[in-house]
Amino acid sequence: MAVDTVYDAIVIGAGHAGAEAAHVLAKTGKKTLLLSLSLEAVAFMACNPNVGGTAKGHLVKEVDALGGIMGEIADKATIQRRMLNEGNGPAVHSLRAQVDKNLYHRLMKQRLERTAGLDITEAEASEILVENGEVTGVRTALGKIYRARAVVLATGVYLDARIITGEYVRATGPAGFMKSSALTGSLIALGLDIRRFKTGTPMRILSSSIDYSVMEVQPGEEGLPTFSTLTEGKVRNDMNCWLTYTNALTHKIILDNLDRAPMYNGEISGVGPRYCPSIETKVVRFADKERHQVFIEPEGADTEEMYAQGLSTSLPYDVQEEMVHSIRGLENAKITRYGYAIEYDCLNPLELNAALGVKKYKGLYSAGQINGSSGYEEAAAQGLVAGINASRYLDGKEPFVMRRDCSYIGVLIDDLVTKGTEEPYRMMTSRAEYRLHLRQDNADLRLTAKGRELGTVDDERYSKYLHKVAEIEEIRKELKRRYKPEEVAEVFAAKGESVPKASISGEEILRRGRLNGSDLIAIDDGFAKYSYDAFFNVATEIRYEGYLVKEQRTIREAQRMEEKKLSPDIDYSAIEGIRLEARQKLDAVKPLTVAQAARISGVNSADVTVLLLWLRKREAAKAVSAKSEENGKDGE
Repeated sequence: MAVDTVYDAIVIGAGHAGAEAAHVLAKTGKKTLLLSLSLEAVAFMACNPNVGGTAKGHLVKEVDALGGIMGEIADKATIQRRMLNEGNGPAVHSLRAQVDKNLYHRLMKQRLERTAGLDITEAEASEILVENGEVTGVRTALGKIYRARAVVLATGVYLDARIITGEYVRATGPAGFMKSSALTGSLIALGLDIRRFKTGTPMRILSSSIDYSVMEVQPGEEGLPTFSTLTEGKVRNDMNCWLTYTNALTHKIILDNLDRAPMYNGEISGVGPRYCPSIETKVVRFADKERHQVFIEPEGADTEEMYAQGLSTSLPYDVQEEMVHSIRGLENAKITRYGYAIEYDCLNPLELNAALGVKKYKGLYSAGQINGSSGYEEAAAQGLVAGINASRYLDGKEPFVMRRDCSYIGVLIDDLVTKGTEEPYRMMTSRAEYRLHLRQDNADLRLTAKGRELGTVDDERYSKYLHKVAEIEEIRKELKRRYKPEEVAEVFAAKGESVPKASISGEEILRRGRLNGSDLIAIDDGFAKYSYDAFFNVATEIRYEGYLVKEQRTIREAQRMEEKKLSPDIDYSAIEGIRLEARQKLDAVKPLTVAQAARISGVNSADVTVLLLWLRKREAAKAVSAKSEENGKDGE
């Protein structure tokens, strides 16, 4: 008779969420099993071959600051780097890397295989086993049972997935990988709210069939920071991307074939992402636009396949060919893989608490696209947090909850578990209230010390953090140095800045409107020896000091509301004065703080006021009761 195999924790799914969850569980001393439908799908990039981008770069830096591995692997697999939003303020500067997707997969798989305490097995999880409201393990499709007190769901877009290209529909996962067939039924049997979402991917095109001479070249940028503080040496940055555009003919081809478009003929029922729409959706929704951007991006250094960003579609193959051939530079393009839409099951994130634990079951956690989010970076961030909290649960410790004022990860998770989502959720800088405080350059300053406390940051990473702190102190001292007018005249004149009549300090130079850190280095190349992140951090803190002080005041006010804790056992239906809709929403979400309660859609300021009054009355009653007990003991 077969004997059940016992682990501390099991992670289901080895995508970007599962990889981070499994790694951090093993790193914190838990015997961990990582189950994957295919070992060839470990950290597989089913869609775009990129890491980072607007707001997503912030997430990668934060994952790295807490001891995660996405940033390290991305740096090693990078083939081009750019800093997005450089024309805007430093709060929204976002590092984006074009990566070799096959190399990324191999490096991540190798990293996980070499992680002590982590086993990786190719198997389909078919059932979550629970007893008395607590997770006890996982059953696979083969019938084998693995026992564990903690399970992390990180199934990506594989749950009961099907891909659609025109009239062609196939029950399978992305890129031909098998789907997860039985697990959805297990989750429904556990009483969890399951939804149906949709995403998609564009066609891939053979590089040798593209006429790059009529496209706009998009080279990488030099002198940029890395995703990981552990990365040393030069990161590869020698492969170009290219830009072309759709046109009136392209749009006509799409509109003439909408009756064959699964998005419009009823074939697809899942809800798609608002901020990454298909080309057919863009043409219909933005009918006044004469053209849409199409970026041609390499999928790696060892392949001729190019990714057509901007052409995500589920149109029939013949329409895809006609559409592609209407675009300048792609007239003779050969499609190597056709675009498709993919529908999949996912969990209503309101089923989760702020630790990414499933409220109804102890020891069950969930991370990534199964939570209704989109994107590799969002998945990795959730995987790391879910893994940390699964580990802390096993140790009998309090959960690690990331606040909105401390990280983009906190914003991401709070949005999902407090507001829920009716479409694939994408992280954007506009979602963060405290953007100036939550910059890329200070991710480690915000989070690495906490990671050390959690046991996720090793000696090497912590040493790098301490070195940066020391660098910042040294830079601040150096900025007190004063420069004579003739020493700054050339740079000032070049930037249209009036030359000072008296000496000026480095700090004062950075406060000048038209000048920045690069200008100060041009004046005094002694600053060039400092790391990009350290110098950029100081320059930003000085330049925006007034705004940062104001934002910090707002953060402190918000923290006071965060400090007012709420028990998950509160029966909101019994609190008089709160509107019925608000009671229902509060009972569904079970907020952990008054601040979280105030962010719930359907809960207004009057409801929060009633809740605060109720809390005060309850606390006063507890105090009276405690005093009575104390007096009773004294009288014995």
